[in-house]
Amino acid sequence: MDIKNIFGAILTLAGIGGLIYTAILYGNNSENTRAMIIYGVLGALFFFSCIGLIKNTSKKAS
Repeated sequence: MDIKNIFGAILTLAGIGGLIYTAILYGNNSENTRAMIIYGVLGALFFFSCIGLIKNTSKKAS
């Protein structure tokens, strides 16, 4: 397995964790809106960029 795929998988999981944590804060009616925005944006950034990284590295020609 390529190191980029491993790195992409780890950061994708971190992005999913950030999005889940944002959903938990939103569900608990948290007063800290700034934290929800930061965690949501970082989670989405990690998630979507690493999905793209994994897709691009898996298209390696044999």
